[in-house]
Amino acid sequence: MLRRLRGNDGPAGRASSATGIPVTVSARHVHVTRGVLDALFGERHELAKLRDLGQPGEFACEECVTLVGPSTRAIEGVRLLGPVRTYTQAEISRTDGVRLGIDPPVRKSGDVAGTAPVTIVGPCGAVVLREGALRATRHIHMTGRDAEVHGVRDGDLVRVRFPGPKALTFKNVLIRVAKSAALELHLDTDDANAADVRLPMSVDILR
Repeated sequence: MLRRLRGNDGPAGRASSATGIPVTVSARHVHVTRGVLDALFGERHELAKLRDLGQPGEFACEECVTLVGPSTRAIEGVRLLGPVRTYTQAEISRTDGVRLGIDPPVRKSGDVAGTAPVTIVGPCGAVVLREGALRATRHIHMTGRDAEVHGVRDGDLVRVRFPGPKALTFKNVLIRVAKSAALELHLDTDDANAADVRLPMSVDILR
């Protein structure tokens, strides 16, 4: 069954496999600091959980914002993800960047230095970021035990192949090892559509 890849709901869709790595499609979303959250939604505003995500402690929020680029074109209904972070970033696709008139670089989450400018608009105000819009690098979350099973280490770059009529091999997939991680491959919507991803599904690291 094909699952629709929505553009405003943050990460969605996860499968499980005895040996494979579950695939998750991460739609456009925003992480915010406490200060930015206050500016967008009012002082001491608390994020309202919509649903839990695959990674422990992370969740999609009821709150959504509008992204505006230098071209003044906007993307509405972009969901916030919790909890509050120590940095603010908008994770978007290349297609989103074209719409906003920006060229977001590919970066690991949290590495916002030198990324693209974007304005975030909420119901109580707007925040202009000189940097903060990026395309998240393809990555796999896993525990230390998962890393042993798959023969990889934190920071490794691996290849992952998607089968089917539009078979595609992705290179430079970053391994991210953490004690409490859930095993998941995260792709943005452009990558998922290019590989004709149909959820739920799982894949293997190429040896």
